[in-house]
Amino acid sequence: MRLYRLLLLAVLSVSCLTAQAEDAAAVQRLTQLLDQAQTLTARFSQLTLDGSGTQLQETAGELALKRPGLFRWHTDEPMEQLLVSNGEKVWLYDPDLEQVTIQALDQRLTHTPALLLSGDVSQIQDNFDITFKEGGNVVDFILKPKSKDTLFDSLRLSFRAGVLNDMQLIDSIGQRTNILFLAVKMNQPVDDAQFTFEVPEGADVIQE
Repeated sequence: MRLYRLLLLAVLSVSCLTAQAEDAAAVQRLTQLLDQAQTLTARFSQLTLDGSGTQLQETAGELALKRPGLFRWHTDEPMEQLLVSNGEKVWLYDPDLEQVTIQALDQRLTHTPALLLSGDVSQIQDNFDITFKEGGNVVDFILKPKSKDTLFDSLRLSFRAGVLNDMQLIDSIGQRTNILFLAVKMNQPVDDAQFTFEVPEGADVIQE
């Protein structure tokens, strides 16, 4: 019995060390891919499905990101919205409602998915358990939040030939949001003025 326990302990220790090595490799690979883009601009196509696969919403738009923590996410008409962050504040502008919501940027990566692409990559390991698989020139990462207080249960980031290709978020009720990135450009000059927002005259302002 003592020998059995020693063997079992040895097997568990090896399994634990293997898992830790795999986690470290996933973090290192993802950090490397994210860190190579100090700026990023792209078009995006976004599709939201419910738990049964029924389409709920389809939108498109353009985005711009700049490290650390700056992002601009503009959704085209007819459901136009503009989300802008200067790394400290976030402005959400709805032209149809003529309404601007202003709040402090939540620095938690599990609450602000855009920060995964534009924020401090060193925080990723603290926030997520990460696995990945690689085939040809495609690398897929699955991120599972360590905290239960999150906006999503899992997030997949996919890269093709080292360039961000798509993202999928799944929430606690099975709703999926798929985002495909198009015409991606990395490390091109991006004007900081894109990451500030002037409230339009006459717009209602909600300060949170």
